[in-house]
Amino acid sequence: MKLKELHQEPKPVSAVSVFKTETSNTTAIQIAKGETLKEHITKYPALLVCVTGQVIFENEKGLKITLNNSDYITIEPMVKHWINAMELSQLILIK
Repeated sequence: MKLKELHQEPKPVSAVSVFKTETSNTTAIQIAKGETLKEHITKYPALLVCVTGQVIFENEKGLKITLNNSDYITIEPMVKHWINAMELSQLILIK
């Protein structure tokens, strides 16, 4: 199966759970070019992997990093963050 096939309808931001256990969740995220996954907070550390595309990850502490194909970042808990897509992007979020 392909990640982009999980996102059936064209939406600015789409998130689909692809693997879940009692203690963890893995989510496939698709963000359309020029769209934003608006600011939010995670209660637990998370790993964000950019599978395809290019996004800019930012947080309230002033961190601003560009993620391209195969780049990843660890997301700090209880810190507001958001993601801007520079092109159609496929991401994997592991919590």
